[in-house]
Amino acid sequence: MSKIIKPIDYQSVLDMRQTEQGIKLIKEFFQQNLSTELRLRRVTAPLFVLKGLGINDDLNGVERPVTFPIKDLGDAEAEVVHSLAKWKRLTLAEYHVEPGYGVYTDMNAIRADEELDNLHSLYVDQWDWEAVMTREQRNLDFLKNIVRRIYAAILRTEFLVCERYCMLKPFLPQEIHFIHSEDLLAMYPDKSVKERENLITEKYGAVFIIGIGGKLANGEPHDGRAPDYDDWTTECGEGKKGLNGDILIWYPVLGRAVELSSMGIRVDKESLLRQLKMSHKEDREQLYFHKKLLNDELPLSVGGGIGQSRLCMVLLHKGHLGEIQASIWPDEMRKECRQLGMTLI
Repeated sequence: MSKIIKPIDYQSVLDMRQTEQGIKLIKEFFQQNLSTELRLRRVTAPLFVLKGLGINDDLNGVERPVTFPIKDLGDAEAEVVHSLAKWKRLTLAEYHVEPGYGVYTDMNAIRADEELDNLHSLYVDQWDWEAVMTREQRNLDFLKNIVRRIYAAILRTEFLVCERYCMLKPFLPQEIHFIHSEDLLAMYPDKSVKERENLITEKYGAVFIIGIGGKLANGEPHDGRAPDYDDWTTECGEGKKGLNGDILIWYPVLGRAVELSSMGIRVDKESLLRQLKMSHKEDREQLYFHKKLLNDELPLSVGGGIGQSRLCMVLLHKGHLGEIQASIWPDEMRKECRQLGMTLI
């Protein structure tokens, strides 16, 4: 069965040369704006880390990392990163970054178990960022302020792209709407997660869904989150839990919600222990990263990832990630995309 989302009457507005120029424009402009908004310095990041240190992102806990043996380390195994969620926090400590400042980097990952479609690729590229915060800032208002600043950088980038390519018309709203996943479930109790996301995002144009990882009133989480980076159990007001969330925008080309960023306030010692217990992952307490956090050797932080190819795709009005990045796609998908007017690199 085809996994292609078929845009109606699709035709790429930009040719391949203009597309490559647009990708360069977006990547250079957005990362500078993100850096300025959140006071981030650029750092160099690893493509792989040693297995068994607890540094790699475990995502939902079932995705297999790409591994390989290292000859000069006695065939110790390395893992290609899924993301840099925990590595960044170690870096903040190593660089002695002060509260109010942080780091960002180009994250390149391989997710071999990804289900491929218009929005998902084996190759993941993100701007991964992390900033030091104070204990007093561990609240929802602080998180919302960070979200608004990131969204402002996205809006400025859209304006620049549409100025450069006048055939592209802006579609993002000026404001981003906030809603807790529990309230979203109450609004649409008979809908699936994706249906709820589509309905709320089509209504407002841009939404930040708060509280992802913990179980909702129906006994299921809105989406999966590893237990050892985002804080999804601390109360954030009105009895609702979660100091994390996703930025989604309504994308008219595909007629559905598209996630651009996953982010949140990170676990402190108490929430880490609580979430490890809830997830039956207490054995992780003995890993390198987790020991440093439990020994108060890591700063409190907020951070996330923003999809580079995803952002380029929506701002250049493309129908498939493969029009933005060079990756591996099934032959059948390439053929079907070509028939639909989507030329995959």
